[in-house]
Amino acid sequence: MPRLGTGVPFTARSSESAQLRAALERARGGTGGAVLLSGDAGVGKSRLLTEFLAEAETAGAHVLLGRCVSVGEAGLPYLPFKEVVEQLRRVRPDLVDARPALAGLIGRAAATTMRSGEETDLGQLQLFDAMVTVLAELSDDAPVVLAIEDLHWSDASSRDLLSFLVSRLAAQRLLVVATYRSDDLHRQHPLRPLLAELVRLPVVERLDLAPFGPADALAFVEALADAGVDAEWLADVAARSEGNAFFAEELVAATATGRAGGIPTALADVLLSRVETLSPAAQRVVGAISVTGRRHVGHAALRSVIDLPDGDLDTALREALQHHILVTDDHGGYTFRHALLREAVYADLLPGERVRLHAAYARRIVELQQDELAGALAYHSLRSNDLPTALTASVKAADDAMRVGALAAELRYVEQALELWPAVDDPATRSGVDELALTRKAAYVASAAGQPERAVAYAEAALELADRDADAITRADVRRQLTETLLASIRWQEAEQVIEDAWALVEPEPPSRTRAWVLALRGRTRLARENELSRQFAEQAIADARASGSVSAESDALITLAFNDLRAGAVEEACALFEQARQNAVRVGAANVELRASFNLVTTRYEQGRLDEASAIADAAAARAAELGLTWSAYGLELRWMGAMVHYARGSWDKALAAASPPGEQVSDTISALLAASAAIIKVSRGRFDEAQRDLDRIRPEWHRDGQIAQLAGIAGLEMAGWQGRQHDAARLADDAIASMRKGDDDYWPLGGIRLATLALGSLADVAARARTEHDATAEAAAVAEGRRFVEHARSTAEHGIPRADHLGAEGVAWLARLRAEESRLEGAGEVEPWRAVVEAFGYGEPFHVALGRWRLAEALITSGDRDAAAVELAAAHEAADRLGAQPLAAAVRDLARRAHVALPGTVLPSAGLLTPRELGVLELVARGYTNRKVGEELFISEKTVSVHLSRVMTKLGAASRTEAVSIAHQRGLLADAG
Repeated sequence: MPRLGTGVPFTARSSESAQLRAALERARGGTGGAVLLSGDAGVGKSRLLTEFLAEAETAGAHVLLGRCVSVGEAGLPYLPFKEVVEQLRRVRPDLVDARPALAGLIGRAAATTMRSGEETDLGQLQLFDAMVTVLAELSDDAPVVLAIEDLHWSDASSRDLLSFLVSRLAAQRLLVVATYRSDDLHRQHPLRPLLAELVRLPVVERLDLAPFGPADALAFVEALADAGVDAEWLADVAARSEGNAFFAEELVAATATGRAGGIPTALADVLLSRVETLSPAAQRVVGAISVTGRRHVGHAALRSVIDLPDGDLDTALREALQHHILVTDDHGGYTFRHALLREAVYADLLPGERVRLHAAYARRIVELQQDELAGALAYHSLRSNDLPTALTASVKAADDAMRVGALAAELRYVEQALELWPAVDDPATRSGVDELALTRKAAYVASAAGQPERAVAYAEAALELADRDADAITRADVRRQLTETLLASIRWQEAEQVIEDAWALVEPEPPSRTRAWVLALRGRTRLARENELSRQFAEQAIADARASGSVSAESDALITLAFNDLRAGAVEEACALFEQARQNAVRVGAANVELRASFNLVTTRYEQGRLDEASAIADAAAARAAELGLTWSAYGLELRWMGAMVHYARGSWDKALAAASPPGEQVSDTISALLAASAAIIKVSRGRFDEAQRDLDRIRPEWHRDGQIAQLAGIAGLEMAGWQGRQHDAARLADDAIASMRKGDDDYWPLGGIRLATLALGSLADVAARARTEHDATAEAAAVAEGRRFVEHARSTAEHGIPRADHLGAEGVAWLARLRAEESRLEGAGEVEPWRAVVEAFGYGEPFHVALGRWRLAEALITSGDRDAAAVELAAAHEAADRLGAQPLAAAVRDLARRAHVALPGTVLPSAGLLTPRELGVLELVARGYTNRKVGEELFISEKTVSVHLSRVMTKLGAASRTEAVSIAHQRGLLADAG
């Protein structure tokens, strides 16, 4: 298990690091300064300081570090400065030995007799002056960084010396950095006066290190955790840590012995050690507040549950506040400074204490008769074993959460009510709702909250309840709900069977909302394979919907009809129906139908290559989903990741990453994996390979959940393997992704297989090209044979796959063009025209793939001898790659330009020096062990020309052989050392 500071990537903190670097640069320029680095315990001060000191030392600065230690109030005099002087003596013994005051501090001067008070003061002044002088002299060689860590534990003498030193900072090349825990500084802490004095000095600046934000906290936890840990657990740990690096580390480390939901013992001991310094009364008050959960508790509520006189209560609260155990809010409430501290205190209470305190809070809530406190009443009633009250309050709290759109809270309360149901006598009467209605509500809320698997489980439970004693219409409607949850989980065959069972129940009935919806879903489940039957059912649904007044069912059936128009090639007619359905759904508040219509509009415009229009619709629909509280519902999610893909295609990569960012709440593994796979493609294109690899490792076990996960993860993995030179992994990566998408059905040809096969083909073309350069006919033949297999798969997919419309869209056509171009590379033809076709095919609006096509086109043009045309393509490719932040592509363009001796705009090819640029290029490749023929192929020149250049190099260097020429070039600094 990785631990903080030992192999864990340094996360975030870019602005704080920049502030420290700026202070060092000022010191390097002759303006001394000091930085007071503060933050809560465990927030990452030591890691930030360690990274900064390492960077400063690498840059040539002298780095001196002294640490304070907690050894009681008096402390050990000058302890951190003794450590500094020891380091000084190792660097410059002459500076220390020449100053008896410093040598005496570390026991290297002759002992002195007992001094009078005046002599002691004089000795201290000599020590202080010696420290300032020696640091100033040391800074004549290089800038000096003096770091004092954990100043909150410092002794009085060290604080005096630090004050003297900082107050005399001026023109020295000296930077002082001192760290301290801000949460340890109670009002009587001895460090407070020094800080008040130092911050008034113009040379001093403060740097308050805040906890990680949510995104950085999650990234830190992902870096700590093993690959394969599920996303929900990672998000939970990140949330519980509240951005504190030490807390996150301890929570992750606890997984080595199992994922207990509580706090690891070591962490609990650290947290409780601070509480144990409080008086008994203050500990009682803190324990009472811990029972309220994460809520702030008001003074009146606290007074009602704890038996303390007002004066004693005030004193106890003041003590807890001064020791930074508690904090207050703007409304006079109290809560814990950190949620994990509350958890530790709560866990330390005796069981009887907890029950009594929970019961006391519950009684007060009942007395207040405030409906908005239903959630708190449910919480306290459950934990004080008053189950009937807990059930009633849970149902009421779920209704309250629904009114404000808090889906996660609503689901939590509904599930809590269902758990309590069998434990309470006459639960329906007490709660005012029957079990079937509550279970159906759980299914709906789980689906809307991004928990499709739980939605299916609740819908199946509702079906079992309905079949006991419900009427036919209700039983059919429950099956309608189950069908929708199955479709959201991509379980089409099961959905088709369930909706047919529903139809058998309502077929003899007159038109109704339920009957119309059953028909609409019959049409939807037939879309994949029975177009005519799908249209027939949709038209019947519209007739029933109009007869019964169900606009929502009518709108859903219109979307299905639009699909049939698409398949017939009537794209604009289909889009008109999508828009009509969307507007109808908005009018009657059919949120899921509205989002389904918007998703299909986005997807259709995307496949047409109308990316600007698609992105506008996607952004508006995503905002609408958020407004409706349905961001993580089935179609809310589809809109989110489609928005990410559209923005990626358009080159709006920051927007794409934002759309694919992890959810700020717990959602299903399917949703987390789909978003992570989408983000991984963008991270790979930007060269953030480590991040992308962590994402791909984490989501690999989730491929089976959704073919889109396998497709997107396969794309990211294949592209990363290509950029990293791991082309031999391509076939395996592509085969795994395609097999996962097809799910063992040889008659199923998902169109995403075209892109995957083409990417694999591109890597195998690289392998074949390398084999040709090395004259390895066996390796070349193997790569070509494997590549042809992927060509065949892509073409079979294009033939047998079923597009949304009657033909492949612009994206599919473009990838087939790239397939033909990569096939040309595989065979070694090096043709120009196929790559021109790629540039043109992606020209509908995908700047990255256009730029990549231009890079390969330039390579083909150079091979054909048209360097001027190649220069134009390289310039365009480089400009686009730079604009997008596509670092791997930009680097590949620059490498090709260098090898081909083509100057990119804004750059000048080197010409000065003993060797010409071409001669130097030849020598660099010879130094790598290349033969003349291989050098020529790499630089696009003939073998004879290479020999001429090499002869000139040997003459200029006075070398008798190519090996000697390389050696002399290294000695003279003409070639960079290997590694």
